[in-house]
Amino acid sequence: MKVLKFGGTSVGSPENMRAVIDLITDGEQKIIVLSAMSGTTNSLVEISNYLYKKNKETARIFIGELETKYKKVVAQLFSSEENKKSGLKVIRQSFNTIKSFTSGSFSKVGENAILAQGELISTQLFTLLMNENGYKTKLLPALDFMMIDEDKVADTHYIRKNIKTVLKEVDNADYYITQGFICRNASNEIDNLQRGGSDYTASLIGAAIEADEIQIWTDIDGFHNNDPRFVENTKKIDRLSFNEAAELAYFGAKILHPQTVLPAKVQNIPVRLKNTMNPTDGGTLISSESDGQGIKAVAAKDKITAIKIRSARMLNAYGFLKNVFAVFEKYQTPIDMISTSEVAVSITIDSVQNLAGIKEDLGKFGTVEVDSDMSIVCIVGDIIHEERGFAPKVFRALNGIPIRMISYGGSKFNISVLVPTVNKKETLQALSDNLLNG
Repeated sequence: MKVLKFGGTSVGSPENMRAVIDLITDGEQKIIVLSAMSGTTNSLVEISNYLYKKNKETARIFIGELETKYKKVVAQLFSSEENKKSGLKVIRQSFNTIKSFTSGSFSKVGENAILAQGELISTQLFTLLMNENGYKTKLLPALDFMMIDEDKVADTHYIRKNIKTVLKEVDNADYYITQGFICRNASNEIDNLQRGGSDYTASLIGAAIEADEIQIWTDIDGFHNNDPRFVENTKKIDRLSFNEAAELAYFGAKILHPQTVLPAKVQNIPVRLKNTMNPTDGGTLISSESDGQGIKAVAAKDKITAIKIRSARMLNAYGFLKNVFAVFEKYQTPIDMISTSEVAVSITIDSVQNLAGIKEDLGKFGTVEVDSDMSIVCIVGDIIHEERGFAPKVFRALNGIPIRMISYGGSKFNISVLVPTVNKKETLQALSDNLLNG
C-alpha cells in the first residue's frame, strides 16, 4: 500500500479536489493524507489571535466569513442534494466548535482545537466526494492514532499500534482518507505537528504500516538544486539519499517538512515528491541511494540569530562548553551551528522566544554579542568523496561575500555558511554559478 499526501493548494478548490480524485483513483489501495484547504489555517490562526486579544466581536466576524466561504464550496462540490446536506452538516459541526471558544477564556488548548478544524473539514468533504463519485472510501480519524509525547515528539509505537487497530475496525475500502497535521498530545488534548506537519504525518503513517512508497504531492516537480524564488535556471534533482534530503529540508528547502525523512529512513521506505500540476513527471525520489557523488543542491534558512560568547576563562579550560549548552537546554532552544576558538564560541539559533533569558545567563560566562537577520546557506551532496576539492570550491565561489560562520566536518553531507540575510540571494546565485552550473 502507498501513502499519498496532498497539501492545501491541491485541495484548495472544488476543481482541485476533483483533480486529486483523478490522480489517486487507479484501483490500487492507498491512504490519502490531506491538509486543510489553502488559506484556512491562516484564517484560523487569525481568529485565534483575536480571541487571545479578547476581541471576540472581530473573531466572530472572521468566523462568519470563513463559514460562508465553506458553504459556497459545498454548493459547488457536490451534485446530489443529499451530499450537499451532509457537507453543510460537516461545516456546521466544525464551526459550532470554533464558535464555542468565543465565550469564556481562551488558551492554547482552544487554539489547537480551532486549528484542527481545517483538516477535519477537508477530509470529511473529500471522503463524501469520493463516495459520491462511486469510489469505495473510508475516513480514518487521525485523532484516533496520531500521538505526540510530553516532549512533543511523535509516539511511533502508539501510532503503529493504533493505526492498525483503526484499519481493522473500519470496513475494507479501496481508499482511506485521513488528516495531516493534527494529533493528540500526552494529555489526550488535540494538538498538532506544527506548520507543514502533513508531510510528517504521511511519513509516520507510511512507516507505521510499512508502506511501499510515500508520496508528497505539491505544486512543483520536486527538489531543485537551488531556490527558484531567488535563483534563475534551477534544475530538478531526480534522486537524493535520505541524508541529503534531510539536510536540505532542515536547512530551508520548503518543499519538505524537516522531520519527514527520518521515519521513512528508519523503515527504508522511498519517498517521492510529485507535482499535482505535472503528474507524469517522475519528481524526486528519496531513498537509501543517491544518483552519484558531488554537490547536489543549495538551500537557505532565514531568521537566524548568531550569539558569540567571549571569555578568557575558556582558554585551556574544560566544562565551559557544557555550561554554555546547559543554558540552551534550560530554555529548550535548539542550536543549528557552532564554531569555537581559544577564547570564544559562536552559536546560531532559529528561535528568539527566550533570547533575553539566554543572553542574561550567558553573560555570567563572558561578553555576549548578538547578530540578527542572518541566514544559513547549506551546500549538500555526497561530499565525502570530494574532500580534497570541496571546501576550496565553496570558498572560491563565495569570494567577496561576508561570511559570519562556517560549519564543515560535522556531517558528510553538507557544509554550511552563515551570512547576513541581505547577502543571501547573492550567496545562492554565486554558488549556483560556480558549483552547480559552472
